[in-house]
Amino acid sequence: ISKMNKDAQMRATINQKLIETGERERLKELLRAKLIECGWKDQLKAHCKDVIKEKGLEHVTVDDLVAEITPKGRALVPDSVKKELLQRIRTFLAQHASL
Repeated sequence: ISKMNKDAQMRATINQKLIETGERERLKELLRAKLIECGWKDQLKAHCKDVIKEKGLEHVTVDDLVAEITPKGRALVPDSVKKELLQRIRTFLAQHASL
């Protein structure tokens, strides 16, 4: 349990540092741009429309829609985008090694 607790504490520390330096917002903007560029946003939008068509607008809540599209949304993120973000985070951590 202490290993899990330590990992959670480390993630919280890293997240705090990302927020404080503004890097978290920069990463979010990069991710947003990359997802639009690769067509992810359009694919997910089309999937939303399909789900709404299938279930009927009056039978779908926002929570239902989110639960339905989240797994597909995660699966559709290209590996190249994941790798680029991971590399950016690693570079950030190397620059802030005092964590």
